[in-house]
Parts: sequence; C-alpha cells; structure tokens
Amino acid sequence: MEADFAYHKALSLVLSIGEEREDRTGVGTKSAFGVNLEFDNTDTLPIITTKNVHFKSVIGELLWMLSGSTHVGDLRDKYGVTIWDEWQGWDGTIGPGYGAQWRRAWWTEAPVNPYSPVSVRKIDQMQNLIDGIRADPFSRRHIVNSWNVGQIDQMALPPCHTFFQCYVTKHGYLDLQLYQRSSDMFLGLPFNITQYAVLQRIIAQQTGYKPGWLHIQIGDAHIYQNHMDQVDELMGRLFVDCAPRLEITPQESIDDYKPEHFKLTGYESHPAIKAPVAV
Repeated sequence: MEADFAYHKALSLVLSIGEEREDRTGVGTKSAFGVNLEFDNTDTLPIITTKNVHFKSVIGELLWMLSGSTHVGDLRDKYGVTIWDEWQGWDGTIGPGYGAQWRRAWWTEAPVNPYSPVSVRKIDQMQNLIDGIRADPFSRRHIVNSWNVGQIDQMALPPCHTFFQCYVTKHGYLDLQLYQRSSDMFLGLPFNITQYAVLQRIIAQQTGYKPGWLHIQIGDAHIYQNHMDQVDELMGRLFVDCAPRLEITPQESIDDYKPEHFKLTGYESHPAIKAPVAV
C-alpha cells in the first residue's frame, strides 16, 4: 500500500501540470519533466495494489536481463514473458539492449596508428558493480549505465531505464537510485518500481547488506492519450491494505538465480487493467 502513495502522487502530478505533446509513436501524451519517487524497500516490497502487477513477468524479464541475453525467444521460452515481442528484430533479438549492456557492454578504442587493429573491450558492468561494492562500499562509482552511445542506433528501443547507482550507508543498508529518461506512467512504471526493488535486494544479498531506499528520477514522465480512461479507473480505486514481502533464496552469484528462488507473499491487489502498448 505504501508504494501506491508515491505512484498515485506521481500520476496526479503529470495529470495536473503535464503538457500535451506529440511523440514518436503517433499516439500523443500528457507529459511532465523531472518527476521523483521514493520507496522504503527495507521491509515490505514496493508493489502497487490499485492494479495487479504481474510478478512472474517482473522476475522473468529481470533474470533475462541479468543473464545477458537479448534474444526475445529466451524470454518467452524460459520465462513465459512476451512483453518484448513487439520489438523483436530480424535476428530474434532486441539488439544490444539491457542484457548486453549490463553484462557485456563493449567500447571501441581507436587504433594507435592506421595499421593497428581496432580494440574492443567487453565489460561486465553488473559483476563489476558487485565486486566494487564488496571491495570499496563507500565509493561514489557504483554505477551501471545502459545508455551506450556507440550502440543506441543498433537497439530496437533505446533504454528507458538508463542508469542506476548504489549507495552503501554506514548503518549497513544499500540504497539504489534509478534514472529513467522516459517513463510510460501507466504500463511501464509500476513494473519498473517492483523490478528495481527486486534488483536492489539481489545486489544487497550478493554484497552482504540490507536493502534500503529506492529512489527513481524520471526525465519525461508521460501518460499516453489512449491510457487516460485506464488511469481514471485506476485513480478511482482504493489502496489495498496489505504487506507484500519477498523471500529470495540466497545464491552463490547473480548468475544462479531462477524464478523459483523468489517467493512473494501477502500481496493483494485490484484486478489488472489492460491498455494498448505504444510501439
């Protein structure tokens, strides 16, 4: 229920001060810039109750990205999740999207002379993050960046949740701050809230800390024009008084987590509300 307060406040802000804008999908939006949300992730899991958040899909997509895969068939076949089907390319992938950037981001270095080969380095940002928190918890460099400018034009959809940073407190908590360049407030944001709360808990578990606060900063926060009726329905619902808790079975590494290692209890919600996806 606590997550609902922050989410509904953000929706209300966009509805009240947002401006009508055209967008690349042709649907049109109501948009506001610079919307911030905060969630206490120390005890109950941040997950909204005024519509059902499909937890199986939250976990499936997260594990798909953590695996480094960008193949849409992997997401469908291993996790039963179809949310990326609309962006599947000719090769079955979404291009070098989240999984590629998290686990094998590449950066090209120019040759020192015309006869030298181009140097390409692959970087496992997620493992580097975990190793860095373990080795130097108070560093200001605990960052994972999906906005690889050298590969944006190769991606089916440039990353919406572009950048996150972890912060370890002196009291033994791990906070996480996410920056989203763009947020579909009705379909996407509820999913992102819970998914990054789970990711925060995985990172905390892997590094020996307790999960703390989840901060989300949004650049373009928008509601699509063909979602307005659904938002009205959502805003008219009462919050469900429940205490969702997540149990994660500890694993040796981030590569070992499977869907059965995540057990959500105490979550109650209103029914899902369907809305078209703007592609």
